[in-house]
Amino acid sequence: MVELQDALGADSVLLDPEVTAAYARDQAMLAPAGTPAAVVLPRSTAEVVAVMQVASRHGVPVVPRGAGSGLAGASNAVDGAITMVMTRMDAVLEVAPADRLAVVQPGVVNKALRDAVAGSGLFYPPDPSSYDWCTIGGNLAQNSGGLCCVKYGVTTDYVLGLEVVLADGRVLRTGRRTVKGVAGYDLARLFVGSEGTLGVITEATLSLRPAPRRPVTLAAAFGTTAQAGQVVERVVTSGLVPSLLEIMDQTCIRTVNAALKIDLDPASRALLLAQSDSGGAAAAEEIAVLTRLCEEAGADFVHSTDDPAEGDLLLAARRMALPALEQVGGSLLIDDVAVPRSTIAGFLDGCDAIADHREVTIGVVGHAGDGNMHPTVCFDNGDPDQRQRAYAAFDDILELGLSLGGTITGEHGVGNIKVDWLEREIGPVALDVHRAIKDALDPAGLLNPGKVFRRAGARDLQAVTALSGG
Repeated sequence: MVELQDALGADSVLLDPEVTAAYARDQAMLAPAGTPAAVVLPRSTAEVVAVMQVASRHGVPVVPRGAGSGLAGASNAVDGAITMVMTRMDAVLEVAPADRLAVVQPGVVNKALRDAVAGSGLFYPPDPSSYDWCTIGGNLAQNSGGLCCVKYGVTTDYVLGLEVVLADGRVLRTGRRTVKGVAGYDLARLFVGSEGTLGVITEATLSLRPAPRRPVTLAAAFGTTAQAGQVVERVVTSGLVPSLLEIMDQTCIRTVNAALKIDLDPASRALLLAQSDSGGAAAAEEIAVLTRLCEEAGADFVHSTDDPAEGDLLLAARRMALPALEQVGGSLLIDDVAVPRSTIAGFLDGCDAIADHREVTIGVVGHAGDGNMHPTVCFDNGDPDQRQRAYAAFDDILELGLSLGGTITGEHGVGNIKVDWLEREIGPVALDVHRAIKDALDPAGLLNPGKVFRRAGARDLQAVTALSGG
């Protein structure tokens, strides 16, 4: 470990197993995690380069990591590897209002970036549910989404350029600061969503939007999933673009009712929550159109408000869904499946059927505006039979999503919990292309091995003992 300590300083190289264990896994219960041989916390691109050069020289794997908010095991430790934690690189390096961009290091917390640009009347739209503690580097690695994707898109839509340290320690700068630019391959977006398997992101140039205006919020309850699904379809076909369109199933409605002591109708099969941030008359008109769509579909209840505080209270039910479900089962398997918006009702009904078949509780919340659903399996992890049925339900949900023309992950990534499912979705030719790109950029397979897909003929991981002699 001497080389690492010389390069970064002893306080940036953690070796105590009781300390390094805190960096072994993310928030995905299902995902396997190993034991890191060392945890390093670089403060600069130069220090990341030094780590990668040492690792490359000794053939030691490196697992990049942000705050650990992920839900697919993408940043989980690998036995004998170095876990590289990027949270100390947390500077907003530049905010350029005239160009509507910001330059940041990967350890910047999503909310901190929002706060940093707000004074310039600007807005960084990607908003994962963990936006108050997840980091921009992790968002980039996972191509994170959030509640406002229906209007604003996902992380990759805001990436202008990246600085990336490659597996051999070389520094790649790709992208631009201009609005347009088509010089060469779009390498920046190759690294977005690559889950740390192709390089370590050390800087990002991100585009910004004008700050949203005062929101108008709507909540609508339905007696059937088909009615809620009809509204989602009509939102799309009518050209309406709310800034938020979320859905909760009956299980989530009932659990949130119990947790928050609020008066949602437990007989409702689905609850839609929507918001427009167009401001003023424009926002009022968007919500009025959405109100009419809900009423025409047969909604049992529709309520809207232009009071931001009341709007926040309505959205609190959506944000409380996962904590409420945790009170039901104790342990959660949070899935992440995106389906065509026209199949949302069928997906909700399919999850109910899986819950009945596997005899587990499944609550579904999701971003109805883009079809990204988050079925959550509740179970007692201390009961082996429940655990087995929960894991089987998790796989059933992935199968259901694919059968509806969907994808196994809309925003959480493949990580190491869905590796076996990737080829089923993309096919052998696409998998070969993935492997070719990985081999070109990381021929020794050092960066985040075992994540996203398995490399053909990959050798066993070396122990890091080769470093001990310095």
